[in-house]
Amino acid sequence: MSLQPVEICVYGAEVLCPSCVNLPSSKETYDWLDAAISRKFPNQPFTITYIDIYNPVEDEEKKEFATRVIEEDMFYPVVVINDEIVGEGNPRLKTIYSELEKYGYQSE
Repeated sequence: MSLQPVEICVYGAEVLCPSCVNLPSSKETYDWLDAAISRKFPNQPFTITYIDIYNPVEDEEKKEFATRVIEEDMFYPVVVINDEIVGEGNPRLKTIYSELEKYGYQSE
């Protein structure tokens, strides 16, 4: 069975969101998720991208979502898997893992 590569986007900012003062930064969360997912699902195709909400990439869809994070005062980092929000502020690994499992990912 071949898996579809899943895209995981972590939207965040250098500055911590006001309600997330004691939590890791968006960038730290991104690094932590990358390592945790790689350990849990080795050799399974996923890309993880960090998007700075105040300086988003050229991709129009990602730019629009970054604007939404700011306008809707979402707690960041916001973790999105294939357009599905799976975590805000302090994302839970369990939620992210179960979303990946819906795409056929299996822990080893």
